[in-house]
Amino acid sequence: MLYAPPMVPTAQTRVLIDGDTLKLEEILQVARGEARVELSPEAARRVDASRRLVDQVAEGDAPAYGINTGFGTLAEVRIAKKDLRELQRNLILSHSVGVGRPLPVDEARALLLLRCNVLAKGFSGIRAQTLNLAIEMLNRGVTPVVPDRGSVGASGDLAPLAHLALVLIGEGEAFFEGQRMPGAQALRKAGLEPSVLEAKEGLALVNGTQAMCAVGTLALLRGEVLMQVADVAGSMTLEGLLGSHKPFLAEIHDARPHPGQRASAEHLRRLLAGSELVETHQVNCDKVQDPYSLRCMPQVHGSARDGLAYARRVLEVEANSATDNPLVFVGTERIVSGGNFHGQPVSLALDVVAIALTQLASISERRVEQLVNPSLSGLPPFLAKNSGLNSGFMIAQVTSAALVAESRILSHPASVDSIPSSAGREDHVSMGMTAALKARQVAEHVRSCLAIELLVAAQALDLRRPVKPGRGAEAAYLCIRERVPTLDRDRELHRDVEAVSALIDSGELLTAVRRAL
Repeated sequence: MLYAPPMVPTAQTRVLIDGDTLKLEEILQVARGEARVELSPEAARRVDASRRLVDQVAEGDAPAYGINTGFGTLAEVRIAKKDLRELQRNLILSHSVGVGRPLPVDEARALLLLRCNVLAKGFSGIRAQTLNLAIEMLNRGVTPVVPDRGSVGASGDLAPLAHLALVLIGEGEAFFEGQRMPGAQALRKAGLEPSVLEAKEGLALVNGTQAMCAVGTLALLRGEVLMQVADVAGSMTLEGLLGSHKPFLAEIHDARPHPGQRASAEHLRRLLAGSELVETHQVNCDKVQDPYSLRCMPQVHGSARDGLAYARRVLEVEANSATDNPLVFVGTERIVSGGNFHGQPVSLALDVVAIALTQLASISERRVEQLVNPSLSGLPPFLAKNSGLNSGFMIAQVTSAALVAESRILSHPASVDSIPSSAGREDHVSMGMTAALKARQVAEHVRSCLAIELLVAAQALDLRRPVKPGRGAEAAYLCIRERVPTLDRDRELHRDVEAVSALIDSGELLTAVRRAL
């Protein structure tokens, strides 16, 4: 889990949901328990209006999908009015077939928020009291237990959303005050009453892409942090290897103006500004060109930036999109079936996240090899003092290689896969949740790879002292050395990797660098 949020919001920050303007950073705030959620007055009016239309249809005799019919392949089966409540409850119960580990609390809270925001658009036909219950679950720290496997991203994330909906009807399980307990008990402890679902409400709760969006959004936001950290780690390695600064000159990247490439080159120039090390090898240096893992950092890191920027655009749209089926259009008084629940846009974008982040890990591992290989670095073997007796960072590179290998496997796209379901009615599916879970795991691996590079590069800079690197690289070096001492003799390096990983996750490393710049 990326974050360990409190169970109940601790800050007075308010996130106002209206179905149209939710920002990815606000999702993170709520996921971490740093903000309370409120429904905008205009959204509340839209919700009430759409509900009135659903009630009218439910009272009539004309068939309307999901209101007085069965679901999926059973859409042609008419349901008697007296059974409409049972129909909605049965939908939630029957679709709760998730398996695997529960989503971490931050992801489950993001899922609940995103579903509330979609319902707030007023296309779902939910009752206001059901939506307000979901919002109060967020504000009072009742977090549904949602298994992470079981969605193919076709009619949205049916199984994960059904597990979320279980708690609203007093079933399932929830986390509350740090404990896992029955959903009804969690609601009771929080002073809330479960909802008895009326016509269409069960369907309104389970159709949508919010599980893949919740996991994917937090993975993306983590990736955007790692994107910055990759430049920092690369700048430290470049300085430790006495690499050239010239490949980052602005005119080179203006001649090939990909936005990410230019941004990464500019960031590297700032990180390396004020370097004393560069002055030590500007004259009488036999090396004409650096390896690609150093020289081509803007091109590789920049491609990752552009990939993540694309994924951000998709997720920003999806977070504020109506993904129900059918959709309730009050203006034309129509309830229409469509396919907005299909997760293909999100699935493709999250595959790109995994691919982009894997490239950051791949090039980082190659830089670590440059550092630890004495024939490439000109430094002691594996940066060990008294090498032979000490193995130094030999196996740190091996660990990085293992993580890169797994990340490459996880980068195989899920979005090109499809297994038909629901007796052939859902004959093409997106596998969006699979793409999200892969992206999450890759982000975790990339964080560890970059922590290893930062650790090894700091050792290389120790061997270059007292000459100092650029301001940004020096700030990162000093931040690391506050937590992790120089490696004078072999020790349990996993503890050092964990310490540097914590500096990345907490934001301390980038904060120190930004202050220096």
